[in-house]
Amino acid sequence: MTQQEFRGKVAIAGVGQFGLGQSPGFSDMELMARAAALAVSDAGLTMQDIDGIATSSVAASMWVMSAVEYLGIKPTYIDGTCLGGSSFISYIEAAARALESGRCNAVLVCYGSAQRTSTVSRSVITQARKSLDPQPFEAPYEPLNPPSSYALATRRHMHQYGTRREHLAEVAVAARKWAQLNPEAFDRSPLTIDDVLAARMVSDPLTVRDCCLVTDGGGAFVMVRSDRGRDLRTSPVYVLGSATAVWNRQISSMNDLTVTAARDSGAQAFAMAGCRPADIDVVGLYDAFTINPILFLEDLGFCSKGEGGDFVSNGGIAPGGRLPVNTNGGGLSCVHPGMYGVFIVIEAVRQLRGDAGARQISGAQLALAHGNGGTLSSQSTVILGTRGTL
Repeated sequence: MTQQEFRGKVAIAGVGQFGLGQSPGFSDMELMARAAALAVSDAGLTMQDIDGIATSSVAASMWVMSAVEYLGIKPTYIDGTCLGGSSFISYIEAAARALESGRCNAVLVCYGSAQRTSTVSRSVITQARKSLDPQPFEAPYEPLNPPSSYALATRRHMHQYGTRREHLAEVAVAARKWAQLNPEAFDRSPLTIDDVLAARMVSDPLTVRDCCLVTDGGGAFVMVRSDRGRDLRTSPVYVLGSATAVWNRQISSMNDLTVTAARDSGAQAFAMAGCRPADIDVVGLYDAFTINPILFLEDLGFCSKGEGGDFVSNGGIAPGGRLPVNTNGGGLSCVHPGMYGVFIVIEAVRQLRGDAGARQISGAQLALAHGNGGTLSSQSTVILGTRGTL
Protein backbone atom coordinates (compact mmCIF):
# COMPACT_ATOMS: atom_id res chain seq x y z
CA MET A 1 0.00 0.00 0.00
CA THR A 2 1.10 3.54 -0.67
CA GLN A 3 0.54 6.20 1.97
CA GLN A 4 -2.69 7.23 0.24
CA GLU A 5 -3.92 3.62 -0.03
CA PHE A 6 -3.21 2.98 3.66
CA ARG A 7 -5.77 5.44 5.00
CA GLY A 8 -8.88 3.83 6.45
CA LYS A 9 -8.20 0.34 5.09
CA VAL A 10 -8.21 -1.30 8.52
CA ALA A 11 -10.05 -0.71 11.75
CA ILE A 12 -9.82 -1.52 15.43
CA ALA A 13 -12.90 -3.58 16.18
CA GLY A 14 -12.45 -4.49 19.83
CA VAL A 15 -10.56 -3.40 22.94
CA GLY A 16 -10.12 -4.81 26.41
CA GLN A 17 -8.12 -4.29 29.57
CA PHE A 18 -7.90 -6.25 32.78
CA GLY A 19 -6.33 -6.08 36.21
CA LEU A 20 -5.27 -2.44 36.17
CA GLY A 21 -3.50 -1.40 39.36
CA GLN A 22 -2.93 -4.34 41.69
CA SER A 23 -3.84 -7.91 40.71
CA PRO A 24 -2.07 -10.26 43.12
CA GLY A 25 -2.02 -13.88 42.03
CA PHE A 26 -2.01 -13.17 38.29
CA SER A 27 1.01 -13.76 36.07
CA ASP A 28 1.99 -11.59 33.12
CA MET A 29 0.51 -14.15 30.72
CA GLU A 30 -2.76 -14.46 32.64
CA LEU A 31 -3.28 -10.69 32.67
CA MET A 32 -2.57 -10.55 28.93
CA ALA A 33 -4.92 -13.45 28.19
CA ARG A 34 -7.78 -11.95 30.22
CA ALA A 35 -7.45 -8.65 28.38
CA ALA A 36 -7.19 -10.46 25.04
CA ALA A 37 -10.38 -12.40 25.72
CA LEU A 38 -12.22 -9.17 26.52
CA ALA A 39 -10.98 -7.48 23.34
CA VAL A 40 -11.92 -10.43 21.14
CA SER A 41 -15.38 -10.62 22.70
CA ASP A 42 -15.79 -6.86 22.32
CA ALA A 43 -15.20 -7.31 18.59
CA GLY A 44 -17.86 -10.01 18.41
CA LEU A 45 -15.28 -12.67 17.54
CA THR A 46 -13.96 -15.83 19.16
CA MET A 47 -10.32 -16.68 19.82
CA GLN A 48 -10.52 -19.16 16.93
CA ASP A 49 -11.15 -16.21 14.60
CA ILE A 50 -7.76 -14.71 15.52
CA ASP A 51 -5.14 -15.56 12.88
CA GLY A 52 -2.64 -12.80 13.61
CA ILE A 53 -0.87 -11.76 16.81
CA ALA A 54 1.53 -9.00 17.85
CA THR A 55 2.91 -9.02 21.37
CA SER A 56 6.14 -8.72 23.34
CA SER A 57 7.51 -8.57 26.87
CA VAL A 58 10.78 -7.30 28.30
CA ALA A 59 10.77 -10.31 30.61
CA ALA A 60 10.98 -12.95 27.85
CA SER A 61 12.80 -12.85 24.51
CA MET A 62 10.47 -15.47 22.94
CA TRP A 63 7.29 -14.19 24.53
CA VAL A 64 5.17 -14.28 21.36
CA MET A 65 5.56 -18.05 21.01
CA SER A 66 4.44 -18.63 24.58
CA ALA A 67 1.48 -16.30 23.99
CA VAL A 68 0.42 -18.26 20.90
CA GLU A 69 0.59 -21.50 22.87
CA TYR A 70 -1.27 -20.11 25.89
CA LEU A 71 -4.09 -18.59 23.80
CA GLY A 72 -4.47 -21.76 21.72
CA ILE A 73 -4.36 -20.00 18.36
CA LYS A 74 -2.61 -20.84 15.06
CA PRO A 75 -1.71 -17.50 13.53
CA THR A 76 -0.55 -16.96 9.96
CA TYR A 77 0.86 -13.53 10.93
CA ILE A 78 3.19 -13.11 13.94
CA ASP A 79 5.09 -10.07 15.22
CA GLY A 80 7.18 -10.24 18.37
CA THR A 81 9.36 -7.17 17.80
CA CYS A 82 10.10 -5.29 21.02
CA LEU A 83 10.71 -1.55 20.81
CA GLY A 84 9.86 -0.95 24.45
CA GLY A 85 6.71 0.89 25.40
CA SER A 86 5.98 2.01 21.85
CA SER A 87 5.80 -1.58 20.58
CA PHE A 88 2.02 -1.90 20.65
CA ILE A 89 1.54 1.23 18.57
CA SER A 90 4.37 0.26 16.22
CA TYR A 91 2.57 -3.02 15.48
CA ILE A 92 -0.36 -1.21 13.91
CA GLU A 93 1.19 -0.31 10.55
CA ALA A 94 2.67 -3.75 9.86
CA ALA A 95 -0.53 -5.48 10.99
CA ALA A 96 -2.57 -3.21 8.71
CA ARG A 97 -0.44 -4.19 5.74
CA ALA A 98 -0.73 -7.89 6.60
CA LEU A 99 -4.51 -7.57 6.84
CA GLU A 100 -4.83 -5.65 3.59
CA SER A 101 -2.67 -8.19 1.74
CA GLY A 102 -4.97 -11.01 2.83
CA ARG A 103 -2.30 -12.73 4.88
CA CYS A 104 -4.62 -12.74 7.88
CA ASN A 105 -8.11 -11.60 8.85
CA ALA A 106 -7.99 -10.61 12.52
CA VAL A 107 -4.89 -9.45 14.39
CA LEU A 108 -4.74 -9.44 18.19
CA VAL A 109 -2.34 -6.89 19.70
CA CYS A 110 -1.90 -7.70 23.39
CA TYR A 111 0.23 -7.18 26.49
CA GLY A 112 0.28 -8.06 30.15
CA SER A 113 2.53 -7.48 33.13
CA ALA A 114 2.24 -8.13 36.85
CA GLN A 115 5.09 -5.74 37.52
CA ARG A 116 3.64 -4.40 40.78
CA THR A 117 2.66 -7.63 42.53
CA SER A 118 4.81 -10.28 40.83
CA THR A 119 6.71 -12.59 43.16
CA VAL A 120 9.65 -12.45 40.74
CA SER A 121 12.26 -10.12 42.20
CA ARG A 122 12.58 -6.83 40.32
CA SER A 123 16.34 -7.09 40.74
CA VAL A 124 16.31 -10.39 38.84
CA ILE A 125 14.37 -8.76 35.99
CA THR A 126 16.72 -5.79 36.02
CA GLN A 127 19.76 -8.05 35.69
CA ALA A 128 18.10 -9.97 32.85
CA ARG A 129 17.40 -6.75 30.99
CA LYS A 130 21.03 -5.68 31.31
CA SER A 131 22.19 -8.85 29.58
CA LEU A 132 19.51 -8.67 26.88
CA ASP A 133 19.86 -4.93 26.28
CA PRO A 134 23.44 -3.78 26.95
CA GLN A 135 24.08 -0.04 26.87
CA PRO A 136 27.89 0.12 26.75
CA PHE A 137 28.30 3.90 26.77
CA GLU A 138 26.21 4.37 29.92
CA ALA A 139 26.09 1.14 31.92
CA PRO A 140 29.65 1.52 33.34
CA TYR A 141 28.50 4.67 35.16
CA GLU A 142 25.52 2.83 36.73
CA PRO A 143 22.88 5.51 36.15
CA LEU A 144 19.49 5.17 37.81
CA ASN A 145 17.78 4.36 34.53
CA PRO A 146 15.34 5.13 33.14
CA PRO A 147 14.80 8.15 35.47
CA SER A 148 18.32 9.52 35.09
CA SER A 149 18.12 9.58 31.30
CA TYR A 150 14.82 11.44 31.34
CA ALA A 151 16.21 13.79 33.99
CA LEU A 152 19.03 14.68 31.58
CA ALA A 153 16.55 15.54 28.85
CA THR A 154 14.45 17.50 31.33
CA ARG A 155 17.36 19.54 32.62
CA ARG A 156 18.50 20.32 29.07
CA HIS A 157 15.01 21.50 28.10
CA MET A 158 14.93 23.70 31.20
CA HIS A 159 18.34 25.17 30.37
CA GLN A 160 17.61 25.71 26.69
CA TYR A 161 14.01 26.95 26.81
CA GLY A 162 13.39 28.17 30.34
CA THR A 163 11.04 25.31 31.20
CA ARG A 164 10.35 25.25 34.93
CA ARG A 165 9.55 22.51 37.42
CA GLU A 166 6.09 24.05 37.71
CA HIS A 167 5.53 23.21 34.04
CA LEU A 168 6.40 19.58 34.74
CA ALA A 169 4.06 19.58 37.72
CA GLU A 170 1.24 20.84 35.47
CA VAL A 171 1.55 17.60 33.47
CA ALA A 172 1.23 15.43 36.57
CA VAL A 173 -1.71 17.41 37.96
CA ALA A 174 -3.55 17.33 34.62
CA ALA A 175 -3.14 13.55 34.45
CA ARG A 176 -4.51 13.19 37.99
CA LYS A 177 -7.56 15.34 37.16
CA TRP A 178 -8.35 13.08 34.23
CA ALA A 179 -7.80 10.00 36.42
CA GLN A 180 -10.34 11.32 38.90
CA LEU A 181 -12.92 11.00 36.10
CA ASN A 182 -11.88 7.41 35.35
CA PRO A 183 -13.06 4.67 37.72
CA GLU A 184 -10.40 2.28 36.36
CA ALA A 185 -7.48 4.61 37.18
CA PHE A 186 -5.14 3.37 39.89
CA ASP A 187 -4.40 6.69 41.61
CA ARG A 188 -7.30 9.13 41.92
CA SER A 189 -6.17 10.92 45.06
CA PRO A 190 -5.90 14.74 45.13
CA LEU A 191 -2.70 16.21 43.70
CA THR A 192 -1.53 19.82 43.49
CA ILE A 193 1.40 21.61 41.91
CA ASP A 194 2.92 22.07 45.37
CA ASP A 195 2.51 18.34 46.08
CA VAL A 196 4.55 17.49 42.99
CA LEU A 197 7.26 20.03 43.76
CA ALA A 198 7.59 18.91 47.39
CA ALA A 199 7.63 15.19 46.65
CA ARG A 200 10.70 13.00 47.16
CA MET A 201 13.40 13.67 44.58
CA VAL A 202 14.20 10.65 42.39
CA SER A 203 16.63 12.06 39.84
CA ASP A 204 17.00 15.82 39.82
CA PRO A 205 14.83 17.60 38.70
CA LEU A 206 12.29 14.73 38.67
CA THR A 207 10.41 13.89 41.87
CA VAL A 208 8.47 10.71 42.45
CA ARG A 209 5.34 12.54 41.22
CA ASP A 210 7.11 13.27 37.93
CA CYS A 211 7.54 9.53 37.39
CA CYS A 212 5.00 7.03 36.13
CA LEU A 213 3.21 4.47 38.26
CA VAL A 214 4.35 0.89 38.76
CA THR A 215 1.21 -1.23 38.33
CA ASP A 216 -0.14 -4.51 37.05
CA GLY A 217 -2.34 -4.66 33.99
CA GLY A 218 -3.24 -6.28 30.71
CA GLY A 219 -4.46 -4.57 27.54
CA ALA A 220 -5.43 -5.69 24.04
CA PHE A 221 -7.10 -4.60 20.82
CA VAL A 222 -8.23 -6.41 17.67
CA MET A 223 -7.62 -5.17 14.13
CA VAL A 224 -9.60 -6.22 11.03
CA ARG A 225 -10.08 -4.98 7.48
CA SER A 226 -12.50 -2.09 7.35
CA ASP A 227 -15.11 -3.88 5.24
CA ARG A 228 -15.33 -6.60 7.88
CA GLY A 229 -15.33 -4.16 10.77
CA ARG A 230 -18.65 -2.70 9.68
CA ASP A 231 -20.32 -6.08 10.24
CA LEU A 232 -19.00 -6.67 13.76
CA ARG A 233 -20.52 -5.87 17.14
CA THR A 234 -19.05 -2.46 17.89
CA SER A 235 -18.50 0.69 15.86
CA PRO A 236 -15.09 0.34 14.18
CA VAL A 237 -12.40 2.94 14.71
CA TYR A 238 -10.35 3.43 11.56
CA VAL A 239 -6.57 3.61 11.24
CA LEU A 240 -5.87 6.72 9.19
CA GLY A 241 -2.09 7.02 9.57
CA SER A 242 0.71 5.28 11.43
CA ALA A 243 4.49 5.46 11.55
CA THR A 244 7.48 4.55 13.71
CA ALA A 245 10.90 6.19 13.94
CA VAL A 246 14.04 5.31 15.89
CA TRP A 247 17.13 7.52 16.07
CA ASN A 248 18.99 6.07 19.04
CA ARG A 249 18.92 3.56 21.89
CA GLN A 250 20.99 5.25 24.57
CA ILE A 251 20.18 8.79 25.56
CA SER A 252 23.87 9.64 25.28
CA SER A 253 23.56 9.01 21.54
CA MET A 254 20.88 11.65 20.97
CA ASN A 255 22.04 14.57 18.85
CA ASP A 256 19.75 16.91 20.78
CA LEU A 257 18.22 15.91 24.11
CA THR A 258 15.22 18.14 23.41
CA VAL A 259 14.26 16.65 20.02
CA THR A 260 12.93 13.10 19.63
CA ALA A 261 12.16 10.84 16.67
CA ALA A 262 8.50 11.71 17.24
CA ARG A 263 9.23 14.54 14.83
CA ASP A 264 9.52 11.92 12.05
CA SER A 265 6.86 9.45 13.17
CA GLY A 266 4.34 12.24 13.67
CA ALA A 267 5.00 13.90 10.32
CA GLN A 268 4.62 10.59 8.49
CA ALA A 269 1.43 9.65 10.36
CA PHE A 270 -0.15 13.05 9.67
CA ALA A 271 0.79 12.79 5.98
CA MET A 272 -0.89 9.38 5.72
CA ALA A 273 -3.97 10.58 7.58
CA GLY A 274 -4.26 13.79 5.58
CA CYS A 275 -4.77 15.97 8.63
CA ARG A 276 -2.91 18.39 10.90
CA PRO A 277 -2.38 18.70 14.66
CA ALA A 278 -5.09 21.38 14.78
CA ASP A 279 -7.61 18.79 13.55
CA ILE A 280 -7.04 16.34 16.42
CA ASP A 281 -9.76 16.19 19.09
CA VAL A 282 -8.08 14.03 21.72
CA VAL A 283 -4.45 13.05 22.31
CA GLY A 284 -2.74 10.21 24.15
CA LEU A 285 0.97 10.57 24.89
CA TYR A 286 3.33 8.13 26.59
CA ASP A 287 3.93 9.96 29.88
CA ALA A 288 6.49 7.78 31.61
CA PHE A 289 7.85 11.06 32.97
CA THR A 290 6.39 14.56 33.01
CA ILE A 291 8.90 15.83 30.44
CA ASN A 292 7.54 13.38 27.84
CA PRO A 293 4.24 15.12 27.00
CA ILE A 294 6.07 18.45 26.77
CA LEU A 295 8.58 17.04 24.30
CA PHE A 296 5.98 15.16 22.27
CA LEU A 297 3.55 18.07 22.04
CA GLU A 298 6.42 20.02 20.49
CA ASP A 299 7.77 17.29 18.22
CA LEU A 300 4.32 16.25 16.97
CA GLY A 301 3.53 19.85 16.02
CA PHE A 302 0.94 20.88 18.61
CA CYS A 303 3.25 23.74 19.57
CA SER A 304 6.67 25.02 18.58
CA LYS A 305 9.89 23.68 20.07
CA GLY A 306 10.46 25.23 23.46
CA GLU A 307 6.80 26.20 23.94
CA GLY A 308 5.65 22.96 25.55
CA GLY A 309 5.90 24.32 29.08
CA ASP A 310 3.65 27.26 28.30
CA PHE A 311 1.28 24.98 26.36
CA VAL A 312 0.56 22.81 29.42
CA SER A 313 0.39 25.76 31.86
CA ASN A 314 -2.81 26.85 33.58
CA GLY A 315 -4.47 23.49 32.99
CA GLY A 316 -3.77 23.54 29.26
CA ILE A 317 -4.02 19.73 28.91
CA ALA A 318 -6.32 19.11 31.89
CA PRO A 319 -10.12 18.75 31.72
CA GLY A 320 -11.47 21.97 30.24
CA GLY A 321 -8.07 22.96 28.80
CA ARG A 322 -7.07 23.79 25.25
CA LEU A 323 -6.27 20.16 24.32
CA PRO A 324 -7.45 16.96 26.05
CA VAL A 325 -4.30 14.91 26.69
CA ASN A 326 -4.17 11.50 28.41
CA THR A 327 -7.84 11.44 29.26
CA ASN A 328 -7.60 8.11 31.08
CA GLY A 329 -5.05 9.53 33.53
CA GLY A 330 -2.02 8.32 31.61
CA GLY A 331 0.92 6.37 32.90
CA LEU A 332 1.27 8.95 35.66
CA SER A 333 -2.09 8.23 37.29
CA CYS A 334 -4.02 5.45 35.49
CA VAL A 335 -1.80 2.46 34.70
CA HIS A 336 1.80 1.68 33.83
CA PRO A 337 2.77 -2.02 33.96
CA GLY A 338 6.23 -1.67 32.41
CA MET A 339 5.09 -0.92 28.84
CA TYR A 340 2.14 1.44 28.46
CA GLY A 341 1.51 1.89 24.72
CA VAL A 342 -1.41 -0.52 24.35
CA PHE A 343 -3.45 1.44 26.90
CA ILE A 344 -3.06 4.68 24.92
CA VAL A 345 -4.71 3.00 21.92
CA ILE A 346 -7.51 1.58 24.06
CA GLU A 347 -8.35 5.02 25.46
CA ALA A 348 -8.31 6.59 21.97
CA VAL A 349 -10.74 3.95 20.71
CA ARG A 350 -13.05 4.46 23.68
CA GLN A 351 -13.08 8.22 23.10
CA LEU A 352 -13.93 7.84 19.40
CA ARG A 353 -16.69 5.36 20.22
CA GLY A 354 -18.12 7.69 22.82
CA ASP A 355 -17.52 5.11 25.57
CA ALA A 356 -15.34 7.16 27.94
CA GLY A 357 -17.97 8.05 30.50
CA ALA A 358 -17.40 11.18 32.61
CA ARG A 359 -14.17 11.97 30.76
CA GLN A 360 -15.72 11.73 27.29
CA ILE A 361 -14.67 14.45 24.84
CA SER A 362 -17.84 15.62 23.16
CA GLY A 363 -17.91 15.05 19.41
CA ALA A 364 -14.46 13.46 19.21
CA GLN A 365 -13.77 12.38 15.63
CA LEU A 366 -9.97 12.24 15.40
CA ALA A 367 -7.54 10.89 17.99
CA LEU A 368 -3.77 10.67 18.09
CA ALA A 369 -1.97 8.03 20.16
CA HIS A 370 1.78 8.24 20.57
CA GLY A 371 4.13 5.70 22.14
CA ASN A 372 7.68 5.98 23.43
CA GLY A 373 10.15 3.19 24.11
CA GLY A 374 13.50 2.90 25.84
CA THR A 375 14.98 6.25 26.88
CA LEU A 376 13.40 8.55 24.30
CA SER A 377 14.48 5.88 21.81
CA SER A 378 11.59 4.47 19.74
CA GLN A 379 8.66 6.68 18.78
CA SER A 380 5.39 5.44 17.25
CA THR A 381 2.39 7.51 16.23
CA VAL A 382 -1.08 6.46 15.08
CA ILE A 383 -4.01 8.63 14.05
CA LEU A 384 -7.45 7.10 14.42
CA GLY A 385 -10.83 8.31 13.22
CA THR A 386 -14.54 7.60 13.18
CA ARG A 387 -16.45 6.67 10.02
CA GLY A 388 -17.22 10.33 9.51
CA THR A 389 -13.51 11.04 8.91
CA LEU A 390 -13.14 8.64 5.98
